[in-house]
Amino acid sequence: MKKELIYSGKAKDIYSTEDEHLIISVYKDQATMLNGSRKETIDGKAVLNNQISSFIFQKLNAAGVATHFVEMLSETEQLNQKVEIIPLEVVLRNVTAGSFSKRFGVEEGIELASPIVEFYYKKDELDDPFINDEHVKFLDIATDEEIAYIKEETRRINELLKEWFDQIGLRLIDFKLEFGKDVNGTIILADEFSPDNCRLWDAEGNHMDKDVFRRDLGSLTDVYKVVLEKLQGLK
Repeated sequence: MKKELIYSGKAKDIYSTEDEHLIISVYKDQATMLNGSRKETIDGKAVLNNQISSFIFQKLNAAGVATHFVEMLSETEQLNQKVEIIPLEVVLRNVTAGSFSKRFGVEEGIELASPIVEFYYKKDELDDPFINDEHVKFLDIATDEEIAYIKEETRRINELLKEWFDQIGLRLIDFKLEFGKDVNGTIILADEFSPDNCRLWDAEGNHMDKDVFRRDLGSLTDVYKVVLEKLQGLK
């Protein structure tokens, strides 16, 4: 079914298919940080990320969120709608952590009065700089209406995810989303949702996400296995 490599990223390779509107995403056994300046091969990571992301996208689809997910094809492969990615990393923060805490000089773990949505310009050579709505318009990335929709949809997704993770004893600290436009120009959720692009803490405050790799806190795959097992127990 795969035809040719379209794009090779840090976490996935993207292949064309016989259907011009469908692609295959192949997850990699690779963990990176600081825009790829540190890379490690971690056996089993691809399988876990594919399973977790497929599970979350299936639940989001069922909840009425438009996503690019079609089906999981194999342990490491996913069939997705082909989209034109909007060059924005959309970050939603429920709790202070990571770069947010460093930027504003606040401790990690403070519950925010209301979730904060941030935009980052998706440009590796510029280190994905933090930008605001006016920058988004200046760069001709999205219109006012599209910006409003992306923010609204991100907040809606957050409420769903928070509820699901709360049911399995995990606290959703923050996460990063990417959106794209489908063949009809409709904005839909794309990329992936896994512990690679979100922060999850358990009841004791232990990191259950990629911070385990970033901060050398233990085995990444052991933590991801626990997250997957907990998700599979969701009602």
